[in-house]
Amino acid sequence: MTDLQSPTRPPSLVQKLYARFEGLVREVGKFGTIGLITFVIDTVVFNLLLGVMNSLVAGAISMTVAATCAFIGNRYWTWRDRARTDLRREYALYFLFNLGGLLIALTCLWVSHYGLGYTGRLADNISKNGVGLVLGTAFRFISYRQVVFRKRPDDTAGTPAVTRSESAG
Repeated sequence: MTDLQSPTRPPSLVQKLYARFEGLVREVGKFGTIGLITFVIDTVVFNLLLGVMNSLVAGAISMTVAATCAFIGNRYWTWRDRARTDLRREYALYFLFNLGGLLIALTCLWVSHYGLGYTGRLADNISKNGVGLVLGTAFRFISYRQVVFRKRPDDTAGTPAVTRSESAG
Protein backbone atom coordinates (compact mmCIF):
# COMPACT_ATOMS: atom_id res chain seq x y z
CA MET A 1 0.00 0.00 0.00
CA THR A 2 1.42 3.41 -0.94
CA ASP A 3 1.39 6.50 1.26
CA LEU A 4 -1.42 7.95 -0.86
CA GLN A 5 -3.63 4.93 -0.18
CA SER A 6 -2.88 4.71 3.54
CA PRO A 7 -6.03 5.42 5.54
CA THR A 8 -4.00 6.46 8.60
CA ARG A 9 -1.96 9.15 6.87
CA PRO A 10 -3.03 12.58 8.11
CA PRO A 11 -4.31 15.00 5.48
CA SER A 12 -1.78 17.40 3.99
CA LEU A 13 -1.95 21.13 4.57
CA VAL A 14 -3.32 21.62 1.06
CA GLN A 15 -6.05 19.01 1.69
CA LYS A 16 -6.95 20.68 4.99
CA LEU A 17 -7.11 24.12 3.38
CA TYR A 18 -9.21 22.82 0.49
CA ALA A 19 -11.59 21.07 2.88
CA ARG A 20 -11.94 24.25 4.92
CA PHE A 21 -12.50 26.55 1.94
CA GLU A 22 -14.11 24.13 -0.54
CA GLY A 23 -17.42 26.00 -0.62
CA LEU A 24 -15.72 29.35 -1.09
CA VAL A 25 -13.51 27.96 -3.87
CA ARG A 26 -16.60 26.65 -5.66
CA GLU A 27 -18.38 30.01 -5.28
CA VAL A 28 -15.38 31.93 -6.62
CA GLY A 29 -15.15 29.52 -9.57
CA LYS A 30 -18.83 29.88 -10.42
CA PHE A 31 -18.69 33.66 -9.95
CA GLY A 32 -15.68 33.84 -12.26
CA THR A 33 -17.36 31.66 -14.88
CA ILE A 34 -20.46 33.88 -14.85
CA GLY A 35 -18.18 36.92 -15.08
CA LEU A 36 -16.37 35.58 -18.14
CA ILE A 37 -19.63 34.66 -19.88
CA THR A 38 -21.16 38.06 -19.20
CA PHE A 39 -17.95 39.82 -20.27
CA VAL A 40 -18.38 38.15 -23.66
CA ILE A 41 -22.08 39.10 -23.72
CA ASP A 42 -21.21 42.73 -22.88
CA THR A 43 -18.53 42.87 -25.58
CA VAL A 44 -20.70 41.28 -28.29
CA VAL A 45 -23.79 43.40 -27.55
CA PHE A 46 -21.68 46.57 -27.33
CA ASN A 47 -20.03 45.93 -30.69
CA LEU A 48 -23.33 45.02 -32.36
CA LEU A 49 -24.91 48.25 -31.13
CA LEU A 50 -21.95 50.49 -32.02
CA GLY A 51 -23.01 50.59 -35.66
CA VAL A 52 -26.49 51.88 -34.88
CA MET A 53 -26.09 54.22 -31.90
CA ASN A 54 -23.54 56.29 -30.05
CA SER A 55 -20.96 54.52 -27.88
CA LEU A 56 -22.29 55.71 -24.50
CA VAL A 57 -25.81 54.47 -25.21
CA ALA A 58 -24.43 51.22 -26.65
CA GLY A 59 -22.24 50.81 -23.57
CA ALA A 60 -25.10 51.46 -21.17
CA ILE A 61 -27.35 48.95 -22.95
CA SER A 62 -24.65 46.28 -23.22
CA MET A 63 -23.68 46.67 -19.57
CA THR A 64 -27.32 46.44 -18.48
CA VAL A 65 -27.87 43.28 -20.55
CA ALA A 66 -24.65 41.73 -19.23
CA ALA A 67 -25.39 42.69 -15.61
CA THR A 68 -28.89 41.21 -15.89
CA CYS A 69 -27.42 37.96 -17.25
CA ALA A 70 -24.86 37.98 -14.42
CA PHE A 71 -27.63 38.50 -11.88
CA ILE A 72 -29.57 35.52 -13.25
CA GLY A 73 -26.46 33.33 -13.35
CA ASN A 74 -25.36 34.24 -9.85
CA ARG A 75 -28.85 33.97 -8.38
CA TYR A 76 -29.67 30.61 -9.91
CA TRP A 77 -26.22 29.00 -10.07
CA THR A 78 -23.48 30.59 -7.94
CA TRP A 79 -25.67 31.14 -4.89
CA ARG A 80 -28.62 28.89 -5.73
CA ASP A 81 -28.50 27.33 -2.27
CA ARG A 82 -29.02 30.66 -0.51
CA ALA A 83 -32.25 31.93 0.99
CA ARG A 84 -34.43 33.82 -1.47
CA THR A 85 -35.75 37.26 -0.71
CA ASP A 86 -37.82 39.55 -2.85
CA LEU A 87 -36.56 39.57 -6.44
CA ARG A 88 -36.81 43.38 -6.62
CA ARG A 89 -34.69 43.72 -3.47
CA GLU A 90 -32.00 41.39 -4.79
CA TYR A 91 -31.97 43.00 -8.25
CA ALA A 92 -31.80 46.54 -6.85
CA LEU A 93 -28.97 45.65 -4.45
CA TYR A 94 -27.17 43.79 -7.21
CA PHE A 95 -27.18 46.87 -9.44
CA LEU A 96 -26.24 49.13 -6.53
CA PHE A 97 -23.16 46.99 -5.85
CA ASN A 98 -22.40 46.92 -9.59
CA LEU A 99 -22.30 50.70 -9.45
CA GLY A 100 -19.96 50.45 -6.46
CA GLY A 101 -17.63 48.21 -8.46
CA LEU A 102 -17.75 50.66 -11.36
CA LEU A 103 -16.90 53.56 -9.03
CA ILE A 104 -13.92 51.60 -7.69
CA ALA A 105 -12.60 51.07 -11.23
CA LEU A 106 -13.18 54.73 -12.14
CA THR A 107 -11.48 55.86 -8.92
CA CYS A 108 -8.41 53.77 -9.80
CA LEU A 109 -8.41 55.38 -13.24
CA TRP A 110 -8.80 58.88 -11.79
CA VAL A 111 -5.98 58.38 -9.26
CA SER A 112 -3.62 57.04 -11.92
CA HIS A 113 -4.52 59.52 -14.64
CA TYR A 114 -5.05 62.75 -12.71
CA GLY A 115 -3.42 62.08 -9.35
CA LEU A 116 -0.25 60.34 -10.50
CA GLY A 117 -0.08 61.77 -14.01
CA TYR A 118 0.01 58.46 -15.89
CA THR A 119 -1.96 59.58 -18.94
CA GLY A 120 -1.07 57.00 -21.58
CA ARG A 121 -3.54 54.49 -23.02
CA LEU A 122 -1.66 51.58 -21.44
CA ALA A 123 -1.62 53.23 -18.01
CA ASP A 124 -5.36 53.98 -18.27
CA ASN A 125 -6.10 50.37 -19.19
CA ILE A 126 -3.93 48.98 -16.40
CA SER A 127 -5.49 51.23 -13.78
CA LYS A 128 -9.11 50.76 -14.89
CA ASN A 129 -9.17 47.27 -16.37
CA GLY A 130 -6.38 45.81 -14.27
CA VAL A 131 -6.30 47.22 -10.76
CA GLY A 132 -9.84 48.64 -10.85
CA LEU A 133 -11.38 45.47 -12.27
CA VAL A 134 -9.71 43.26 -9.66
CA LEU A 135 -10.67 45.50 -6.73
CA GLY A 136 -14.19 46.10 -8.08
CA THR A 137 -14.75 42.38 -8.67
CA ALA A 138 -13.59 41.53 -5.16
CA PHE A 139 -15.97 44.18 -3.77
CA ARG A 140 -18.87 42.83 -5.83
CA PHE A 141 -18.19 39.21 -4.86
CA ILE A 142 -18.13 40.01 -1.16
CA SER A 143 -21.18 42.29 -1.43
CA TYR A 144 -23.24 39.78 -3.39
CA ARG A 145 -22.24 36.94 -1.08
CA GLN A 146 -22.86 38.81 2.17
CA VAL A 147 -25.77 41.13 1.31
CA VAL A 148 -27.62 40.27 -1.89
CA PHE A 149 -27.58 36.48 -1.70
CA ARG A 150 -27.04 36.11 2.03
CA LYS A 151 -27.24 32.86 3.95
CA ARG A 152 -30.08 31.88 6.14
CA PRO A 153 -29.05 32.14 9.81
CA ASP A 154 -28.97 28.32 10.06
CA ASP A 155 -27.46 27.79 6.57
CA THR A 156 -23.87 26.62 6.22
CA ALA A 157 -24.14 25.66 2.54
CA GLY A 158 -21.22 26.92 0.53
CA THR A 159 -18.85 26.64 3.49
CA PRO A 160 -19.15 23.00 4.62
CA ALA A 161 -16.14 22.99 6.95
CA VAL A 162 -17.12 26.11 8.88
CA THR A 163 -19.03 25.55 12.06
CA ARG A 164 -21.87 27.77 13.18
CA SER A 165 -19.72 29.37 15.92
CA GLU A 166 -16.88 30.11 13.46
CA SER A 167 -19.23 31.74 10.95
CA ALA A 168 -20.73 34.01 13.62
CA GLY A 169 -17.35 35.56 14.49
